[in-house]
Amino acid sequence: MANNDRGFTLVEMLVSIAVLTILVLLATSLINSASRITTLAHKRMDTDANARQLLDRISLDFSQMIKRTDLDYFAKNTRSPNSVGGSMAGNDQIAFYSTVPGYSATAASPISLVAYRINGQNRLERMGKGLLWNGASASSAPVVFLPLRIAATWPTAVDSTSSDSDYELIGPQMFRFEYYYQLSNGSLSDTPWDVGAGHNSVSGMRDVTAVVIAIATIDTKSKILTSDAQLGTLATSLNDFSNSMNPGDLLSQWQSAIDTDTTLPRAALQGVRVYERYSYFSK
Repeated sequence: MANNDRGFTLVEMLVSIAVLTILVLLATSLINSASRITTLAHKRMDTDANARQLLDRISLDFSQMIKRTDLDYFAKNTRSPNSVGGSMAGNDQIAFYSTVPGYSATAASPISLVAYRINGQNRLERMGKGLLWNGASASSAPVVFLPLRIAATWPTAVDSTSSDSDYELIGPQMFRFEYYYQLSNGSLSDTPWDVGAGHNSVSGMRDVTAVVIAIATIDTKSKILTSDAQLGTLATSLNDFSNSMNPGDLLSQWQSAIDTDTTLPRAALQGVRVYERYSYFSK
């Protein structure tokens, strides 16, 4: 009787091991790819959530901006181009009175001087000074009226580097801050008045219906791959708004600059996101 019992040959064993190795490598590659996609998705969701909260905070302040002709505004193009509050190349700043609550060491107030700036570490800071409509309290500063200026009364509100205890860090992931205006005639402008209506001054923001806020952020894990200098260089490559732009052009140009950037590692650039929001004034 013939013996049909036989084992695997050496060649069969080697082929089986090779096939198994290929399958393991393919499975590992798929798992790694899925892990990278999941990580990027989580980072994007976290960045989106942080940006949404930040834009909500800014929009609340802007929507409550006090629009009066006897008050000063420190904003883009509210001064001559070469003065403080002129054209503001690069990161923008703004300071204005708002009806959001403000607090000091001794008192609370329904009126605040609010200011926003990007500091030297490429992070967004917010100032909120509690003010009063008059000088009845010796412990709280009053609102100042024209011809007094914000820059003369609260110089740190218009400075990007001077320290002030009323500044708080609210956007550690945000490194680029730009804004422009939507006028009552529907046009977008870097100047807060309607020249076509014969106006040539801010005059209580009478011609402005909304401030359009554009920001660029980088998630925390991606930021550790860059230096402040590299992030500052990327920020300067993101264009300022110009009156020749149509809606959506600014973010499109920003995204193009990010996609073609060669100063930051590609892994860091994958964590950069850009956002834009129209912040309308309260009626």
